Order: sequence, then structure tokens, then C-alpha cells
Amino acid sequence: MPRFFALAALLLCGVAAPALAATDPAPAQRPAAACPEGADWNMPAAPLRIYADTWYVGTCGLSSILITSPQGHVLIDGATEKAAPLIEANIRALGFKVEDVRIILNSHEHLDHAGGIAQLRRDSGATVMALSAAAGALEHGKGDRGDPQYLSIEAFPAIPHVKRLKDGEEVTLGPIRLTAHATPGHTPGATTWTWDSCQDGRCHHMVYADSLSAYTDDVYRYSDEAAHPGVLASFRQAIATMAALPCDILLTPHPDASQMWKRLGPNATLPLVDETACRRYGEAVTARLDKRLTDEKAAAEKQKAVR
Repeated sequence: MPRFFALAALLLCGVAAPALAATDPAPAQRPAAACPEGADWNMPAAPLRIYADTWYVGTCGLSSILITSPQGHVLIDGATEKAAPLIEANIRALGFKVEDVRIILNSHEHLDHAGGIAQLRRDSGATVMALSAAAGALEHGKGDRGDPQYLSIEAFPAIPHVKRLKDGEEVTLGPIRLTAHATPGHTPGATTWTWDSCQDGRCHHMVYADSLSAYTDDVYRYSDEAAHPGVLASFRQAIATMAALPCDILLTPHPDASQMWKRLGPNATLPLVDETACRRYGEAVTARLDKRLTDEKAAAEKQKAVR
């Protein structure tokens, strides 16, 4: 991207011109002026302010959220291993220091959201925190058979010394206050994060809702209560928990899941603030879960008929 347009994009996001002093990406790594839907996971994106102290520093295809304060910053999700340098470049492009990231959090323990955390932790010196159900998988670089995608998902760089959190626990750093909400189903440790961002006396409830998508490998079945007792009920409860949260601005690990690129950036056509967004997201993922259960039933009946 020419320097003039990069500067204009940062000014539109409310970033001072000196922020551009960060290293200019190599030509092959220059961010897109606007991210398309269905973008590649590692397609570079220009960083932008979402609201107040909350910033987007991820790629076009995968979210990474930075929450800033004078006492240091919190980063949620590290995208892929390949994306870690892009996230660091975006943090610097906004005028912040990677070394000021004090805490790194995670939505769920898959390579597309945790793959870059090991490098981000190493380069920042931050403490990585996660729910106990996710921490072991993060430390090993992959989950176990409790993960519905265990047989089809690749490993990611292991992350040492993950601090264990409990459901409902608050993570604090200066004025930043985030709450961890266990929303298992997509993975056992799937987590939805909430916090408030305030600007000019106006605060918005921010929700970084986990994927909540019913994807599995060829073996796992959500409907198999004998093999996975209580998982389906927990999944439905997780969706209900997320949908009931105070929710003004919805963000998701995969931007397309919540139409983020229609609400953020220069091509936004939808309002950023939408108090119905979490409820509607809950309805959408419930429909996908129901469809998955219907498909599982049909597959079981077909297999039975063959026998």
C-alpha cells in the first residue's frame, strides 16, 4: 500500500501520524486496503480502531484483538503461526509496543487462533491465560479426543506456562477488566470474553464470542451421548450463555462469522453497534448445530440400513 494511503487509513481510525513510524511491511506483506469476505487466514489486514481502547490487529481472515491501557495491553488470540509477525507489525503500526502486551488470552485451542501465541508470548514476555479446559491443549500444542476435530486438526507450537483461569473469572490490567465465560462445544476449552470499552463518557459492552460452530472430524458425533456424555447439553447451554450477554459490539475469531468486515473498516455498510447481535449469532449457531445433529442421525440410519 502506498505510504499516503496507509497514513490516510490510520488517520481514519483515529491514529496519530507518528504511528506510521513502524517498519513498513515488505511489498508481499502490505495489508489490504479493505478486507474481503472469505479472505485467506494469513492475508494481511490494516490495523484499525474498533472502539475506544479496543483495536483490530489480526489478519483479514482471523481476528486478533488488542485492548490498550497506560499500564500495558491485553491481546486476545494469536491467529496462525504464520500470522504472528503480521499481528506484531500491526501493533507497532498503531504506535504501541509489542513488549507492552502483558496478557495474552485465547478463544479456543486450535491452530488458527492459538498458532501464533507462542511467538507473541516470546516476543512480548506476556503471561498467557486460559480456562483450565483449554490450558493443557495450549501447552501441548493440541487437544485430545474431547476435541470434536481432534483427528482432522493439525498441531500448533506449544505454549509453556499457561495460567489457569476459572469460568467467570475476571482478568484485570490497569483499567482493563475482562471476564472469561466458558462456552464449550467447538472445543472443550472454548471461551467467550467480555469487557467494556469507554470513550467520551460512553461505554459499550464488547463481546468476543467464540466460534460456537458444530464442526467435527469423521468420527466424532455430538449426538453420541455414550461417548461424549453431557457435551451436547453443555454446547446448547454455551450458546444460550453467549446469546444472553450484554452485547453492544460483537466480535468473533473468524470475522465472517459475525459480518465484521461489513461493520468495520472503510467499506462498512452495517452499524458497528447492534444490541441484537449476540442473540442473532446464537440463533445462527443453534441452527447449524441442529443441522449437524440431523446429518448425524441420517448418517447413522444409513449405516444401519447397510448392515
